[in-house]
Amino acid sequence: MSASFSQLRAARQTKETKSLVNSQSENSKATTNETFQSAPSDFNANGLYSSLPASIEIKTSETHGRGLWLKEPLKAGTVLINTKPRVAVLSNRYLDSHCSACFEPASPLKRCTQCQTVYYCDAACQTRDWPSHKNECGALQKWAEAVPALDVSVPNDGVRCLARVLWKKQKQGPESQGSREIDSMQNHRPHASSSVIELQTHLAHSLVRYIGATSPPELEAYGISSAADLVNLISRFTTNSFTVTDPTLTPIGVAISPIIALINHSCDPNAVVVFPHAASTKAKEPSMQVIALKDITPGSEILTSYIDTTVPRSLRQKSLVETYHFTCHCDLCTSESATDPRTSMACPKSCGGVCPIPTDEDTDLPRCLKCKAAVSSTDAILDAVRLGKEALEKATSLQLQDPPKARRLTTKLIEILHSAGIQPSSHPLLALSRLQHTLLISSLSGNLTQEALDETIRAINCSVIGCAAVLHEGHPVRAIALTELAKALIVDEPEPRQGPSITYPPSGPARLKLAYDTLLRARHELLIAFGRENEGGKVGRDVRDTLVAVERELGVWKQGIRNTIEDQPVPLKARTS
Repeated sequence: MSASFSQLRAARQTKETKSLVNSQSENSKATTNETFQSAPSDFNANGLYSSLPASIEIKTSETHGRGLWLKEPLKAGTVLINTKPRVAVLSNRYLDSHCSACFEPASPLKRCTQCQTVYYCDAACQTRDWPSHKNECGALQKWAEAVPALDVSVPNDGVRCLARVLWKKQKQGPESQGSREIDSMQNHRPHASSSVIELQTHLAHSLVRYIGATSPPELEAYGISSAADLVNLISRFTTNSFTVTDPTLTPIGVAISPIIALINHSCDPNAVVVFPHAASTKAKEPSMQVIALKDITPGSEILTSYIDTTVPRSLRQKSLVETYHFTCHCDLCTSESATDPRTSMACPKSCGGVCPIPTDEDTDLPRCLKCKAAVSSTDAILDAVRLGKEALEKATSLQLQDPPKARRLTTKLIEILHSAGIQPSSHPLLALSRLQHTLLISSLSGNLTQEALDETIRAINCSVIGCAAVLHEGHPVRAIALTELAKALIVDEPEPRQGPSITYPPSGPARLKLAYDTLLRARHELLIAFGRENEGGKVGRDVRDTLVAVERELGVWKQGIRNTIEDQPVPLKARTS
């Protein structure tokens, strides 16, 4: 089947990776003795969160504050919340390739003739965005005029998003529903470290310069009456902002949604936040949805993950404490399981069992859970893991500046970690595999050889295996990885192998059949990840169409086999029997 790899995603940032970036308030799950109450009635009485669906209510607890709770049973793949971001902006690197109104890629794009910075699909998108872009347009022009002093032609994503928040507060008034919902978002400034305070201070200076305020009284129109008010706003933004992603989870912007920011965290979430993208590219703006990742029963809290949950507990807790100032007590973090697939390796005696990866803190030798064999080469394994972590950090920083070097680095360290017996689901092997397969996909269009194609398929398959062990069925990251594997399998082979093949990936008809089976799996998970009513989002709809084409090709192939058999002469013994 003819398929172009240009349809697959280009190189993308792997932070998240992406996890999807969700955000919000305080701690995650309740303890056994915790009590819950409905949130104060003035939330709705004063018009706050009035767009929240009737099936969901706000409750509070003594340990983790506000959260969203489900009042009726819902199945996995159900859209729990469908809303528009209060504010959203494209990342700087996508300003000239995506429409700033609908966030969709298009060519050609029409540039704003005044600021000459943002682009639109057409006049309709530009008109829809004008109420938000009106103030921004002038600010961008003034910023560009001061480039020699400011050293950057466009302020960063955070400054641009915060400015849109202030302009909207100025237009609607500080007592409007939107302004009060922004002000009610969780603020962690009292707990911020010195480095975070320094970052927020820098952001505040850039923001004031960008909106053109020259004195404190000029900020009062935005509901900012003191320096503390400004820093509080920035703290709420950094804690509660969301990463906007394209259909393949590539980060392309930043958004704020006070309603979705009410959702608390769990490292084993029952819901995910996605940007499903409309069937038509003429969507007014990117929509945000909360999708049930699992079947959820009445009286259950809706929980998403703020962080990448493919990493070990120690790294998850470190990230949560540094960014959100709480320690997670979800089931995954409090589990006493002997081996976490995120920190596991193969049995040294190859019995088929697994054992924990040794750590510097362990004094006892790790043992296989199946045959009890001890891991004796702990120093070599610790060195391999340490090198893997260093390589991951370096390759991540190189992926945009020097992709070939990043690709070589990931390939080398993946081989070392495999040799040490590290499982595909373990850190840092899984993260390296995900980065490697992204880099290989990006390079394939200019290097479509059989060897490069097969290497890419093997790399994606390693990511799929690792993700399946640590992410719930239907998780967007897992669903997209399956989709990319299927798309790689249907690319025409430059040099198909002749005769039967016992290696992976297979060749010829067996490869096409494997692609078809993988597409079926991907579609099943996409319908959960991006919502059944959305048909699995844009990627889900593409997979549906690809399935039809592959079914047609498989049918032609089977018919050809039948025709060949019918054309063969019947053996003499068969004629006389």
